[in-house]
Amino acid sequence: MHPLRPPQQHEEIAAYLRDEIFAGRIPAGEALPSEADLCTQFNTSRGPVRQALSTLRAEGLISAGRGRRSLVLSNTRTESFEEILSNTAWITNMGKAPGQVLDFFGRVPLPASAAGALRVAADTQAVHIRRTRTADGVPLLCESLYFHPDLDDELATLDPARDSIHRHLSTCGINCNNLSRRLNVRAATAAQADALRIAAGTPVIQVQMTVFDHAGAPVEFAVQLYRADTLTIGLHNVRGHASPLWFEIDS
Repeated sequence: MHPLRPPQQHEEIAAYLRDEIFAGRIPAGEALPSEADLCTQFNTSRGPVRQALSTLRAEGLISAGRGRRSLVLSNTRTESFEEILSNTAWITNMGKAPGQVLDFFGRVPLPASAAGALRVAADTQAVHIRRTRTADGVPLLCESLYFHPDLDDELATLDPARDSIHRHLSTCGINCNNLSRRLNVRAATAAQADALRIAAGTPVIQVQMTVFDHAGAPVEFAVQLYRADTLTIGLHNVRGHASPLWFEIDS
């Protein structure tokens, strides 16, 4: 999937260093190039370089510098924003062939959960896409996508069987900037189990994702149900940085 907007310089620097780490050219325990060297390499000031390093620290890939060059802590890959936003990009970057079985594309009354996330009244009509995503032909997840009613005209020309949804929105001037995800475990319904080729009642990982634009307005609410036997979830943490992951106990 192509970027939804041209990358900023700090993102280019972070992507370069990330690629160097994942490729093993800067192995765990080795120091990164100095800020001065990176400024020269990218013909930039220290601001974008330091922002790139801060991004990698938050991802748990490098140590805090504290007056000395940062060290590589891990070469385990992380997800880009586009991979989180797009299952096609994620599956492709896992080295597998993405596919889909499209079940529904049209306007429906929004269920309460989607309406709340999109900040509109329940039962408001909006575009809904429901499909099963596959990796190398094997069912991986069921997803239900709901889009803000203001995007009805932009989505009227979408062919979900062929087009990248978010690239299509980007060409219409709708750029996704940030998102929030909530994960829990639930039992697959009979219909979901049939689509995923598992037994009804089998635990699946449910991900609810709300996507926002640059102004913080909601663009999309997605409910994704992953086969638990195909998914491993990992997270890196560094002391001094808040974790993007949180836990709470449902009462």
